[in-house]
Amino acid sequence: MALVILSALLLSACDIHVDAERSENVASICEPLMFEQSPFTHCTADPARDEVFTALAPEDEAPYRSLRAFADDAAASAGVVMAMNGGMYDQDGEPIGYFVEGAERLHALNRADGPGNFHLMPNGVFFGAADGGWRVMDTDRFAAEVSERPAFATQSGPMLVIGGELHPEFDPDGENRKIRNGVGVDANGRAHFLVSEAPVSFGKMARLYRDVLNVDNALFLDGTVSVLWDAPRGRMDSGVPIGPIVAVRTRENDQ
Repeated sequence: MALVILSALLLSACDIHVDAERSENVASICEPLMFEQSPFTHCTADPARDEVFTALAPEDEAPYRSLRAFADDAAASAGVVMAMNGGMYDQDGEPIGYFVEGAERLHALNRADGPGNFHLMPNGVFFGAADGGWRVMDTDRFAAEVSERPAFATQSGPMLVIGGELHPEFDPDGENRKIRNGVGVDANGRAHFLVSEAPVSFGKMARLYRDVLNVDNALFLDGTVSVLWDAPRGRMDSGVPIGPIVAVRTRENDQ
């Protein structure tokens, strides 16, 4: 019965295409996770095995705007085991915050005040080398401490967990509930990607990161538009047009 209920929640939360081509001989890095009766999908990238990168658009072209378009770009998506929307964007799908792809900066760090979740300070940056050294850091600290351009980076907001504390504007489980996704990095350097399969509050998602996944710094990536591509399982979500994408591929010698 529990499996039936969870499946119903998954299907009602977003438009999920289960007929996508599966990746042969590659294990999924994602698994279902239930927290306080809210279903999530939890994907773990391990620097001993995986590489993380960002993607926005084919060279000299407009942004992909969907996981399907990204997957159809065989060169860009080769070896990908997981991808999701990876930060906030404007009406054209361009990032509104710091964004680095392949060590090339496509948008500068955004420290401006403004409306919306991105400006619910502190916001933050997920960044690092492709094959490890991944970090989530609030924007002010990133600006003060990081002088070398990372291999990849995406800025979003708000931060969910900052130094082991919930964002100061969050209630433990507030009334503002939406489909949401985020990323956090644990003390062992593993990146934990979450997408909720039913509407959840900021506070609940933040507590899941801190209290269950033992993540001291976690970043909200977006809400309502959240989508996931789990290539080994053949899951390909679709929905409204997205912008930046964050993806994980498993290194060839580990497959």
